[in-house]
Amino acid sequence: MNDEVCAFALKNTLNEIQNICPDIKNAFIFKEDGEVIAGDANTPEETIVRALNALDGIFDKADSINGVEGITLEGNKGRVIVSCMNDLYLATVTSGKADMKYVDTVIRVLIPTVLKLAKEFNPTSLKNNPTPSRTESDLKPGFSTYKSSEPEEEPAEESLVERPGQPLEPEIKPEAPLPDPPVNQLIAENLGGLLVPSDTVRVDNDTLSQWAELYEGRKIEEVEVETFDGKTARCKVRLIKEKKYEGKGIVQMPEKVQLVLEIKKGELVRVKPVVE
Repeated sequence: MNDEVCAFALKNTLNEIQNICPDIKNAFIFKEDGEVIAGDANTPEETIVRALNALDGIFDKADSINGVEGITLEGNKGRVIVSCMNDLYLATVTSGKADMKYVDTVIRVLIPTVLKLAKEFNPTSLKNNPTPSRTESDLKPGFSTYKSSEPEEEPAEESLVERPGQPLEPEIKPEAPLPDPPVNQLIAENLGGLLVPSDTVRVDNDTLSQWAELYEGRKIEEVEVETFDGKTARCKVRLIKEKKYEGKGIVQMPEKVQLVLEIKKGELVRVKPVVE
Protein backbone atom coordinates (compact mmCIF):
# COMPACT_ATOMS: atom_id res chain seq x y z
CA MET A 1 0.00 0.00 0.00
CA ASN A 2 1.24 3.45 -0.90
CA ASP A 3 1.57 5.23 2.47
CA GLU A 4 1.06 8.75 1.07
CA VAL A 5 -2.11 7.82 -0.81
CA CYS A 6 -3.44 5.90 2.17
CA ALA A 7 -2.62 8.70 4.63
CA PHE A 8 -4.37 11.33 2.48
CA ALA A 9 -7.49 9.17 2.12
CA LEU A 10 -7.58 8.31 5.82
CA LYS A 11 -7.16 11.93 6.92
CA ASN A 12 -10.14 12.98 4.79
CA THR A 13 -12.11 10.02 6.14
CA LEU A 14 -11.41 11.01 9.76
CA ASN A 15 -12.64 14.54 9.03
CA GLU A 16 -15.76 13.15 7.37
CA ILE A 17 -16.43 10.86 10.33
CA GLN A 18 -16.56 13.89 12.61
CA ASN A 19 -18.99 15.60 10.23
CA ILE A 20 -21.47 12.73 10.27
CA CYS A 21 -20.84 11.84 13.92
CA PRO A 22 -20.07 15.01 15.95
CA ASP A 23 -19.80 12.96 19.15
CA ILE A 24 -16.37 11.81 17.91
CA LYS A 25 -14.18 14.66 19.12
CA ASN A 26 -10.73 13.35 18.13
CA ALA A 27 -9.41 10.54 15.94
CA PHE A 28 -6.05 9.38 14.66
CA ILE A 29 -4.53 6.26 13.12
CA PHE A 30 -1.12 4.82 13.98
CA LYS A 31 1.04 1.77 13.42
CA GLU A 32 2.14 -0.75 16.01
CA ASP A 33 5.58 0.87 16.28
CA GLY A 34 4.01 4.27 17.15
CA GLU A 35 4.26 5.86 13.68
CA VAL A 36 1.27 8.19 13.12
CA ILE A 37 -0.40 7.61 9.75
CA ALA A 38 -3.19 10.21 9.85
CA GLY A 39 -5.07 12.47 12.25
CA ASP A 40 -8.17 14.59 11.95
CA ALA A 41 -7.92 18.35 11.39
CA ASN A 42 -9.05 19.17 14.95
CA THR A 43 -6.37 17.18 16.78
CA PRO A 44 -2.92 18.85 17.17
CA GLU A 45 0.14 16.70 16.59
CA GLU A 46 1.33 17.38 20.15
CA THR A 47 -1.90 15.90 21.51
CA ILE A 48 -1.44 12.75 19.42
CA VAL A 49 2.13 12.31 20.69
CA ARG A 50 1.03 12.68 24.32
CA ALA A 51 -1.76 10.16 23.75
CA LEU A 52 0.64 7.61 22.24
CA ASN A 53 3.04 8.04 25.17
CA ALA A 54 0.17 7.41 27.58
CA LEU A 55 -0.89 4.29 25.67
CA ASP A 56 2.70 3.01 25.70
CA GLY A 57 2.67 3.32 29.47
CA ILE A 58 -0.47 1.20 29.66
CA PHE A 59 0.96 -1.47 27.36
CA ASP A 60 4.29 -1.65 29.19
CA LYS A 61 2.64 -2.17 32.58
CA ALA A 62 0.21 -4.82 31.33
CA ASP A 63 0.77 -8.54 31.78
CA SER A 64 1.79 -10.73 28.86
CA ILE A 65 -1.64 -10.92 27.20
CA ASN A 66 -1.40 -11.49 23.46
CA GLY A 67 -4.08 -11.19 20.80
CA VAL A 68 -6.02 -8.25 22.31
CA GLU A 69 -7.80 -6.39 19.51
CA GLY A 70 -8.69 -3.19 21.35
CA ILE A 71 -9.08 -1.28 24.59
CA THR A 72 -11.67 1.14 25.97
CA LEU A 73 -10.99 3.78 28.63
CA GLU A 74 -14.05 5.43 30.20
CA GLY A 75 -14.06 8.76 32.03
CA ASN A 76 -16.61 11.20 33.36
CA LYS A 77 -16.65 13.23 30.16
CA GLY A 78 -16.16 10.58 27.51
CA ARG A 79 -14.35 7.51 26.23
CA VAL A 80 -11.08 6.63 24.52
CA ILE A 81 -11.33 3.64 22.19
CA VAL A 82 -8.40 1.91 20.46
CA SER A 83 -9.36 -0.55 17.71
CA CYS A 84 -7.13 -2.84 15.64
CA MET A 85 -7.72 -2.86 11.87
CA ASN A 86 -5.34 -5.18 10.02
CA ASP A 87 -1.87 -3.74 10.72
CA LEU A 88 -3.16 -0.32 11.84
CA TYR A 89 -4.75 1.02 15.03
CA LEU A 90 -7.51 3.64 15.27
CA ALA A 91 -7.82 5.78 18.40
CA THR A 92 -11.03 7.78 18.91
CA VAL A 93 -12.20 10.10 21.68
CA THR A 94 -15.96 10.41 22.09
CA SER A 95 -18.21 12.51 24.28
CA GLY A 96 -19.92 10.95 27.29
CA LYS A 97 -23.36 11.12 25.66
CA ALA A 98 -22.27 9.47 22.39
CA ASP A 99 -24.37 6.66 20.93
CA MET A 100 -21.67 3.98 20.95
CA LYS A 101 -23.54 1.65 18.60
CA TYR A 102 -23.66 4.40 16.00
CA VAL A 103 -20.03 5.36 16.63
CA ASP A 104 -18.93 1.73 16.29
CA THR A 105 -20.90 1.33 13.04
CA VAL A 106 -19.36 4.44 11.51
CA ILE A 107 -15.82 3.44 12.48
CA ARG A 108 -16.05 -0.18 11.36
CA VAL A 109 -17.60 0.68 7.99
CA LEU A 110 -15.75 3.76 6.75
CA ILE A 111 -12.16 3.07 7.80
CA PRO A 112 -11.91 -0.54 6.48
CA THR A 113 -13.61 0.55 3.24
CA VAL A 114 -11.07 3.33 2.67
CA LEU A 115 -8.19 0.97 3.45
CA LYS A 116 -9.51 -1.54 0.94
CA LEU A 117 -10.04 1.06 -1.78
CA ALA A 118 -6.61 2.63 -1.24
CA LYS A 119 -5.04 -0.78 -1.66
CA GLU A 120 -7.06 -1.70 -4.77
CA PHE A 121 -6.53 1.59 -6.61
CA ASN A 122 -2.82 1.95 -5.85
CA PRO A 123 -1.03 1.05 -9.12
CA THR A 124 1.63 -1.64 -8.98
CA SER A 125 5.10 -0.17 -9.05
CA LEU A 126 7.13 -0.93 -12.14
CA LYS A 127 10.08 -1.59 -9.87
CA ASN A 128 8.33 -4.69 -8.60
CA ASN A 129 8.08 -6.13 -12.10
CA PRO A 130 11.58 -6.25 -13.59
CA THR A 131 11.83 -7.04 -17.29
CA PRO A 132 13.12 -10.61 -17.76
CA SER A 133 16.33 -11.12 -19.69
CA ARG A 134 15.84 -11.97 -23.32
CA THR A 135 17.56 -14.37 -25.70
CA GLU A 136 18.02 -13.77 -29.39
CA SER A 137 14.85 -15.73 -30.19
CA ASP A 138 12.80 -13.38 -27.98
CA LEU A 139 13.66 -10.19 -29.90
CA LYS A 140 10.81 -7.93 -31.00
CA PRO A 141 9.85 -7.72 -34.69
CA GLY A 142 12.20 -5.28 -36.32
CA PHE A 143 15.44 -7.09 -35.46
CA SER A 144 17.17 -9.75 -37.54
CA THR A 145 20.34 -11.80 -37.47
CA TYR A 146 22.64 -12.32 -40.42
CA LYS A 147 26.16 -13.31 -41.36
CA SER A 148 28.44 -10.98 -43.25
CA SER A 149 28.49 -11.61 -46.99
CA GLU A 150 31.97 -10.10 -47.39
CA PRO A 151 34.73 -12.66 -47.97
CA GLU A 152 36.91 -13.01 -44.95
CA GLU A 153 39.67 -15.30 -43.83
CA GLU A 154 37.60 -16.46 -40.85
CA PRO A 155 33.83 -17.10 -40.67
CA ALA A 156 31.91 -13.97 -39.83
CA GLU A 157 30.37 -13.85 -36.35
CA GLU A 158 26.61 -13.67 -36.10
CA SER A 159 25.44 -10.20 -35.04
CA LEU A 160 22.32 -8.19 -34.45
CA VAL A 161 21.40 -5.42 -36.88
CA GLU A 162 19.03 -2.60 -36.19
CA ARG A 163 16.37 -1.91 -38.79
CA PRO A 164 15.62 1.71 -39.62
CA GLY A 165 13.35 3.28 -37.05
CA GLN A 166 13.80 0.46 -34.53
CA PRO A 167 16.37 1.24 -31.77
CA LEU A 168 18.43 -1.63 -30.49
CA GLU A 169 17.57 -2.54 -26.92
CA PRO A 170 20.50 -2.57 -24.48
CA GLU A 171 21.59 -5.87 -23.06
CA ILE A 172 19.93 -6.62 -19.73
CA LYS A 173 22.41 -7.84 -17.17
CA PRO A 174 21.24 -10.37 -14.57
CA GLU A 175 20.96 -9.17 -10.98
CA ALA A 176 23.87 -9.89 -8.71
CA PRO A 177 23.19 -12.67 -6.18
CA LEU A 178 22.22 -11.54 -2.69
CA PRO A 179 24.76 -12.03 0.10
CA ASP A 180 24.08 -14.74 2.67
CA PRO A 181 21.99 -13.47 5.62
CA PRO A 182 24.13 -12.51 8.63
CA VAL A 183 23.46 -14.38 11.86
CA ASN A 184 23.20 -12.30 15.05
CA GLN A 185 23.42 -13.94 18.47
CA LEU A 186 20.94 -12.13 20.71
CA ILE A 187 19.56 -12.60 24.23
CA ALA A 188 15.86 -13.41 24.55
CA GLU A 189 13.79 -10.83 26.43
CA ASN A 190 10.07 -10.93 27.25
CA LEU A 191 7.65 -8.92 25.08
CA GLY A 192 4.17 -8.48 26.47
CA GLY A 193 1.35 -6.01 26.74
CA LEU A 194 -1.93 -5.08 25.14
CA LEU A 195 -2.08 -5.07 21.33
CA VAL A 196 1.24 -6.93 21.08
CA PRO A 197 1.06 -9.41 18.15
CA SER A 198 2.00 -12.95 19.10
CA ASP A 199 3.99 -13.50 15.88
CA THR A 200 6.28 -10.45 16.07
CA VAL A 201 9.72 -10.01 17.66
CA ARG A 202 11.63 -6.77 18.19
CA VAL A 203 15.33 -5.97 17.70
CA ASP A 204 17.30 -2.76 18.18
CA ASN A 205 18.10 -0.11 15.57
CA ASP A 206 21.75 -1.19 15.25
CA THR A 207 20.75 -4.64 14.07
CA LEU A 208 18.08 -3.35 11.66
CA SER A 209 20.53 -0.78 10.25
CA GLN A 210 23.14 -3.48 9.68
CA TRP A 211 20.67 -5.55 7.68
CA ALA A 212 19.38 -2.54 5.75
CA GLU A 213 22.93 -1.58 4.72
CA LEU A 214 23.71 -5.14 3.58
CA TYR A 215 20.50 -5.47 1.55
CA GLU A 216 20.20 -1.92 0.22
CA GLY A 217 16.79 -1.17 -1.23
CA ARG A 218 15.07 -4.15 0.43
CA LYS A 219 12.82 -3.83 3.48
CA ILE A 220 13.44 -6.49 6.13
CA GLU A 221 10.03 -7.52 7.48
CA GLU A 222 10.68 -11.04 8.78
CA VAL A 223 13.41 -12.91 10.62
CA GLU A 224 14.22 -16.51 11.46
CA VAL A 225 14.93 -17.22 15.11
CA GLU A 226 16.89 -20.41 15.85
CA THR A 227 17.86 -22.01 19.14
CA PHE A 228 21.19 -23.78 19.65
CA ASP A 229 19.42 -27.16 19.63
CA GLY A 230 17.94 -26.54 16.16
CA LYS A 231 14.40 -25.28 16.83
CA THR A 232 13.35 -22.44 14.52
CA ALA A 233 10.51 -19.93 14.22
CA ARG A 234 9.82 -17.43 11.45
CA CYS A 235 8.45 -14.13 12.80
CA LYS A 236 7.70 -10.60 11.75
CA VAL A 237 10.24 -8.06 13.03
CA ARG A 238 9.85 -4.53 14.36
CA LEU A 239 12.02 -1.95 16.13
CA ILE A 240 12.42 -2.11 19.92
CA LYS A 241 10.58 0.83 21.51
CA GLU A 242 12.38 0.98 24.87
CA LYS A 243 15.62 2.97 24.77
CA LYS A 244 17.06 0.96 27.68
CA TYR A 245 17.47 -2.07 25.38
CA GLU A 246 19.28 -0.14 22.61
CA GLY A 247 22.67 -1.70 21.81
CA LYS A 248 22.26 -4.45 24.43
CA GLY A 249 22.03 -7.35 21.97
CA ILE A 250 18.41 -8.07 22.90
CA VAL A 251 15.60 -9.70 20.93
CA GLN A 252 12.18 -9.17 22.51
CA MET A 253 9.75 -12.00 21.84
CA PRO A 254 6.20 -12.76 23.05
CA GLU A 255 5.40 -15.77 25.18
CA LYS A 256 3.95 -17.73 22.24
CA VAL A 257 7.25 -17.61 20.32
CA GLN A 258 9.20 -18.62 23.43
CA LEU A 259 6.90 -21.63 23.87
CA VAL A 260 7.41 -22.70 20.25
CA LEU A 261 11.19 -22.48 20.65
CA GLU A 262 11.08 -23.95 24.17
CA ILE A 263 13.25 -21.18 25.62
CA LYS A 264 12.97 -18.62 28.40
CA LYS A 265 14.10 -15.07 29.07
CA GLY A 266 17.88 -14.74 29.20
CA GLU A 267 18.73 -17.56 26.78
CA LEU A 268 20.88 -16.96 23.70
CA VAL A 269 19.37 -17.44 20.22
CA ARG A 270 20.44 -16.90 16.62
CA VAL A 271 18.51 -14.33 14.59
CA LYS A 272 18.91 -13.71 10.86
CA PRO A 273 16.88 -11.64 8.36
CA VAL A 274 14.62 -13.30 5.80
CA VAL A 275 15.32 -11.89 2.32
CA GLU A 276 13.30 -13.14 -0.65
